[in-house]
Amino acid sequence: MDEFERPSQVASDPLAQLLEEAVELARQAGELTLRYFRSAALVVEWKTDGTPVTKADRQAERLIREQLELRHPGDGILGEEEPEKPSETGRRWILDPIDGTLAFTHGVGLYSNLLALEDEHGIAVGVINVPALGESVYAARGLGCFCNGVRAQVSERAELAESYLSASSFGDWDETALLGAKRAGLQLRTWGDGYGYSLVATGRVDAMVDVQAATHDLAAMPVIISEAGGRFTDLGGAPGPDGGSGVASNGRIHDALLRLLVRS
Repeated sequence: MDEFERPSQVASDPLAQLLEEAVELARQAGELTLRYFRSAALVVEWKTDGTPVTKADRQAERLIREQLELRHPGDGILGEEEPEKPSETGRRWILDPIDGTLAFTHGVGLYSNLLALEDEHGIAVGVINVPALGESVYAARGLGCFCNGVRAQVSERAELAESYLSASSFGDWDETALLGAKRAGLQLRTWGDGYGYSLVATGRVDAMVDVQAATHDLAAMPVIISEAGGRFTDLGGAPGPDGGSGVASNGRIHDALLRLLVRS
């Protein structure tokens, strides 16, 4: 894995070692998905909830699960495509083998592989791997956030006006909220799914909003965003990935953004 920018005495931190494993596994899953990306033979199926799934999703999740069960047999695993494995250790790995399957199936290279580790204190490790771009953003509690080995930091913009806000889609936004965002002067883009959160962590956009999202979509985000100097909550302002929605920002515009979205 890329060399961290960290003091040498931190190198033996157990979380650093777990982060290395997580980045390695996410990248392995990414390499697997690239074998199917833009393939004419790719078959898209539809799950009962109306979302797409492919052989690449299932194989990438199986790859990560098999490695985790080998390396950390007592840990729990929560993924998108297979039933949850209960934890015997108090730790749980949370994964989304392809976050942005719609992008993947349309040949758009902004899909990602997500992996997070949760312990008794919350989310400890998070990885967003974007294989088609060769980019990985990752963090561990107290160790900082990095993009391909370079320390990542959120933007410094302090006003909503002219801030760049990304979303996975604006189709599920309330029309009043969407109008409020436009009137506030936000620059709206759809560089979404996990990639949107990586853009916030690296300062390339100022905020990312998912009005609807599952735990496996969001688990990696709290530690990545906080270690990059930003803030992550749900739409109600609660931290953590279990609120059914996600709001990430540079922290400076967070409260104003939540007020806008809730008021709208």
